[in-house]
Amino acid sequence: MQLHEYTQYDGLGLARLVRDGEVRADELHKLAQHALSIVNPRINAVVEHWPAGNESIAANAPFAGVPFLIKDIAVTMAGKRVEYGSRLAAGHVAQADSCLMTKFRQAGLVTLGRTSTPEMAFATTTEPVLTGATRNPWNLALSAGGSSGGAAAAVAAGIVPLAHATDAAGSIRVPAASTGLFGLKPSRGRVSNGPDMDEIFSGLGVQLGLSRSVRDSAALLDAVQGGAAGEPYVTAAPGHGWLSQVGVEPGKLRIGVLRDAWNGARPMPQISAALDATVRLLEGLGHQVEAANPVLGVSWEAFVLANARIWCANLVGWIDGLAQQHGRAVSFDTLEAATLACYRYGKTVSAVDFVAALAVRNTVTRHSGAFFAQYDVLLTPTLPDLPWQLGRYAENEDQLDGIGWTARLFEHSPYTPLANVAGLPAMSVPLAMSADGVPIGMQFMAGYGADGVLLRLAGQLERAAPWSARRPQVWAGS
Repeated sequence: MQLHEYTQYDGLGLARLVRDGEVRADELHKLAQHALSIVNPRINAVVEHWPAGNESIAANAPFAGVPFLIKDIAVTMAGKRVEYGSRLAAGHVAQADSCLMTKFRQAGLVTLGRTSTPEMAFATTTEPVLTGATRNPWNLALSAGGSSGGAAAAVAAGIVPLAHATDAAGSIRVPAASTGLFGLKPSRGRVSNGPDMDEIFSGLGVQLGLSRSVRDSAALLDAVQGGAAGEPYVTAAPGHGWLSQVGVEPGKLRIGVLRDAWNGARPMPQISAALDATVRLLEGLGHQVEAANPVLGVSWEAFVLANARIWCANLVGWIDGLAQQHGRAVSFDTLEAATLACYRYGKTVSAVDFVAALAVRNTVTRHSGAFFAQYDVLLTPTLPDLPWQLGRYAENEDQLDGIGWTARLFEHSPYTPLANVAGLPAMSVPLAMSADGVPIGMQFMAGYGADGVLLRLAGQLERAAPWSARRPQVWAGS
């Protein structure tokens, strides 16, 4: 197999070739390493890679022999570094596989390295001081999004067909939209964060991946869903496989459309035009599409404050634990200015403040539940703007406190955090391109547990408006 052939396949396609004996797993690993050597110096997506291990792979595993990458946070691989994108954790080595890592192995995925993340995943761009900025394969001057920007850039550039990603405020969907990928954030409780964490950001964070095809994300969810003993929350699996839903017609859906974000932000003209085109596509597919006004139940300022309290209070324990373990001071020498500001703010959040933030989470969740009692799906742009220029996100970051940094994050991606607060499934689908050749993603959100509604709709959209033939400026198969 040649490199240009390797990059034409999604993960399930490569696994089929392995099962049929047309290619060996070690050949795929070498091709992925070759792809990495060609494109990673330009995009800086993979921060560490290693030779293939000698572990056995079950022949019937869904992704048998498929090259894979894990994000530098949330998942741990025994004997490999996990540094949280931070100087504070530089050199930190995981002692054991996390529950999710075990399932990645069981799925047949062959992990060849780890991808870049912003420090502590506290941004929707990926420009950490520790490893440098990750660049968008479609335009190297632009952000690849975050916090799973390294994963997105690696998949978009053809290094691997799919990669691990996390999402606590849009960190799967934002980079998917920025780099022309499919990104599914599953419902809360579908995928284990254990054993070291019961929740990520008090239930706001989930894990899955980024892919070039809908079916890869569906099959990945099939492979990794479910919890280990002692899970605090488990959202029961349906009586069908997620992959089976991709080819099923979704039926006539009632779809509400939100154009202006909850903070009042209006999408730029090219994004708005892409939204209009998506509405026409959906109507042509037989869906009932209409303008809608889903409410948060609280003001935008209260929504941001609650998220800042939850995020920053959770951050304190992470940072204090890493500092103690490595004997390092918590300072500007070990943390970026924004992260340090969030840490300091988190230390001021009282128990009463935190409980109040959880009450806001409950209010938002109840209001979203009422909305999805009326609608099957909510459609929004994934982002109000095209990907930002590198460097823009961090402008004047040293002047912001924890609330100010959270507000900036939500200014960049105001449509995405609702799904995290309410625990809802949501996806970004690469349905459009800008005039200068940058991807535009559309976000679809469904009611709690209705991941299948989204996968059925995603499969229909992929068939009606396929995106697999698009290639970025930096592409390993060129």
